[in-house]
Amino acid sequence: MNKAKVELFKFVAGEVNEYHLMVHVTDPTLTYTQQVETLLTAYDEALASLPGAEAVFKRYFLSDAANQADLLLAMTTEGTSCALSLVQQPPLDGTKIALWAYLLQGDVQMKALSDGLFEAKHGDYRHLWTGSNTNQAANSEYQTRLLLNDYVMSLMQEGCTLSDNCLRTWFFVQDIDNKYAGMVKARNDVFVTQGLTDKTHFIASTGIGGRMANPASFVQMDAYSVNGLQPAQVHHLYAPTHLNRTSEYGVSFERGTMVDYGDRRQVFISGTASINNKGEIMYHRDIRKQTYHMWENVEALLNEADCTFNEVGQMIVYLRDMADYAVVKSLYDERFPDKPKVFVYASVCRPGWLIEMECMAVKAQTNAAFSSY
Repeated sequence: MNKAKVELFKFVAGEVNEYHLMVHVTDPTLTYTQQVETLLTAYDEALASLPGAEAVFKRYFLSDAANQADLLLAMTTEGTSCALSLVQQPPLDGTKIALWAYLLQGDVQMKALSDGLFEAKHGDYRHLWTGSNTNQAANSEYQTRLLLNDYVMSLMQEGCTLSDNCLRTWFFVQDIDNKYAGMVKARNDVFVTQGLTDKTHFIASTGIGGRMANPASFVQMDAYSVNGLQPAQVHHLYAPTHLNRTSEYGVSFERGTMVDYGDRRQVFISGTASINNKGEIMYHRDIRKQTYHMWENVEALLNEADCTFNEVGQMIVYLRDMADYAVVKSLYDERFPDKPKVFVYASVCRPGWLIEMECMAVKAQTNAAFSSY
């Protein structure tokens, strides 16, 4: 009996093809070891059907990182073969592990760099991914400050800066109701030193609840930057009819970012919830209405990038209350039956938000002003 499910998104265009894989275990009665083996086998089989494709970034969603991370790392060799993220955000289907993998196929040179970044190089661009960055400083503010400062130094070694080259970040915060403020303060402070303000721009981001294997790590950061971009290639998305600027309520991230290459447009939608353009939570305590309003907000951001949900390659859906899973899954299955997606248990940064989602999209285009991806 098949005990795993693989969801695949393909973007086949130009010299480099992109794929998103979501791999799920379908039998929650298996032991953790059996679930890992089942998931890895399903992933390997999917990879065999995509000859030449290689993973650039993987994120494993775990139900109990403290007891699961070591075994997972021992059973895989991905520490040097791609950027790797492990986070405790339990899959809401009752299993212990799920996987999102982003892969490239084509003339792409990939290697792990000495500064902790993973490089995927093609043509004029060096795509730099990193995951599972943590430390054990005294509190969430100090940990975030150190994470960002270390990342700035790593980017400098690659001829990059946070403001010019970083396109996407993720911050996973343990006990987010109490530790999110420290993360926000540190990010705001460091961004100012790097020329990232409400008068310039911020970075697309998700700040969400999550735990790491080490309980002394309160914040984990994953990030993506590109070396070789021209300023004209990057545009930020605002959808002002639906959303306000995040700086209006004291945080510093962009709602979304689009990047134009010669052969495609990539779109990164930040963690998005049921909010209006005054920064107010919409539809308190109503998971259905919050889901519909969140979709409307995401769609407005995608439309600003001349995209729709048709171009979306993956979705990560975060629920604050696991009791909402059945309702939300039925809504997504009805509207997005074939989209690679994962539902995980993770508290959103404001208690009133019951649900948040993020996604990535890609659309073919021809733009002679820029080099191909």
